[in-house]
Amino acid sequence: MIKSLQLDFLPTSAKVPVALLVLRVWLGLAMLIQHGWGKLTGYAQMADQFPDPLGIGSHASLALSVLAEALCSAMLVIGLFTRIAALGLIINLSVAFLLVHGNAVTGAHSEELAFVYLGGYVALFLAGGGYVSLDASMSKTSA
Repeated sequence: MIKSLQLDFLPTSAKVPVALLVLRVWLGLAMLIQHGWGKLTGYAQMADQFPDPLGIGSHASLALSVLAEALCSAMLVIGLFTRIAALGLIINLSVAFLLVHGNAVTGAHSEELAFVYLGGYVALFLAGGGYVSLDASMSKTSA
């Protein structure tokens, strides 16, 4: 009974690289589809009123957000330069969570979702792309 509750029949991440693949693809596609694509395709309409939390101008702020949410997310999905892509998303989500949305995790207008994304990107930054990624393929061919 105890073995069943521990779910020992499932492979561990050390043996099967599926967990990092799922995390990378899930978070990457979610950010790309739900946030990045709209900013990329609606850039001209959004640029003048986009928040400017760093004081670099709304156009530059939106461009950096598109870079993170569209390009870095796509890089995560395919596992290309995973740690750099995750770092770009960490910076983007940190600015969004701390400066734009006032770091509220609960209550009205909370940014719980940004906080959750941020945790996932920190995990990917620490772990890397895993065995099933372009990063792994490139390191095998260059070794």
